Amino acid sequence: MTLQMSDYWQATVTTPVNIAVIKYWGKRSVSLNLPTNSSLSVTLHQDQLCTTTTAQCSASFEKDRLWLNGKEEEIKPGGRTDTCISEMKRLRKQYEEQYEDSHAVSTWHVHLASFNNFPTAAGLASSASGYAALVHSLATVYRLPYTSTELSLIARQGSGSACRSLFGGFVAWDTGVNEDGSDSKARQVASEDHWDDINAVICIVSDEKKGTSSTTGMQRTVETSPLIQERIRLVPGRMEEMERAISAQDFDAFAQLTMKDSNNFHAVCLDTSPPIFYMNDVSRAIVALVHEFNRVSIGQKRGHRAAYTFDAGPNAVIYCLRRNVKDIVNMIMHYFPQAEPFKDTYKVFYAKDTPGMMPLPKEFNEAVAKKWEVGAVRGLIHTKVGPGPRVLDVEQSLLTPEGMPKSLADEKK
Repeated sequence: MTLQMSDYWQATVTTPVNIAVIKYWGKRSVSLNLPTNSSLSVTLHQDQLCTTTTAQCSASFEKDRLWLNGKEEEIKPGGRTDTCISEMKRLRKQYEEQYEDSHAVSTWHVHLASFNNFPTAAGLASSASGYAALVHSLATVYRLPYTSTELSLIARQGSGSACRSLFGGFVAWDTGVNEDGSDSKARQVASEDHWDDINAVICIVSDEKKGTSSTTGMQRTVETSPLIQERIRLVPGRMEEMERAISAQDFDAFAQLTMKDSNNFHAVCLDTSPPIFYMNDVSRAIVALVHEFNRVSIGQKRGHRAAYTFDAGPNAVIYCLRRNVKDIVNMIMHYFPQAEPFKDTYKVFYAKDTPGMMPLPKEFNEAVAKKWEVGAVRGLIHTKVGPGPRVLDVEQSLLTPEGMPKSLADEKK
């Protein structure tokens, strides 16, 4: 809800992480963040992965300010954050003029505090949920009557994939053809309720900031990779196939497309000059294990039961149906023992089960990967397809009435 006081307005929201199954990579316009190809993602549940952002505007603020995870970040003039804030103020000013609203809050500066409950910039789409939260929080505090698709045009300018985090379920970002980007926006393909059996096991291989940012990497790819043109040619057909698979709840088709597209994306990164290495040896071992897991499953006439995908980082996201989570977690922990017990959020294991110690199928070729030391996979997150942004109660604000992060205010007490 929006808190409207005489001297400040405020709103707090949460937005989800999305992980693409058809990847976005490459820009036809850097300034407008227009992609070279369409993409499609699964919105993950906010109980495990989300960004919480409080937006507050006040006539007393001297400038726009942003805190991320308790640390103040510079808002560079003309930068992505500044662009999103300016665009939201522009929409608010239009609203004030159209509806003759006497509250000229479009002229007020804004303070934003944002917190991620997952590693930032480690290939878990933190910029996507972050910019979606920025836009959604300002839309809420400004009381703007725009749809998520309309707001996606602005979120896209902060981080391309942020436009997909404004929806729950299964979401497409259409590349569009207009030079001004007016048709490059997100739409919901299906809600989370349509196929609520989709789960994800996330293998945290690294929580460190990646060496080559997505923005830098994709522009280098566009400039130097001949393979990117073949990818641009392939994606429209893959988008149609993926939408059909989701509509039909066809996991076998969904899995094959997801893995093919992830492999193609990383092949394009390797085709870049100099090559970009987002995956590492642990990532590649997980790929081998998932393929062996599926080989056994196909031999048992059960089809593909797991699908890996890797964004711009080494962390693996393994999509599966809920009934297969137990077998996948057991396999991963068999090869990558954990320092901490698996957090069985959705109760897929029985009390007698010990993940990682249960036998693998007798047909499973255990030589496809070596057994790693504790810490090679630093943690596992079990989540599922989830809803879009949420508006929180006033009590859950991250900012004090004076516009400072509560975490910093508590430190000064």
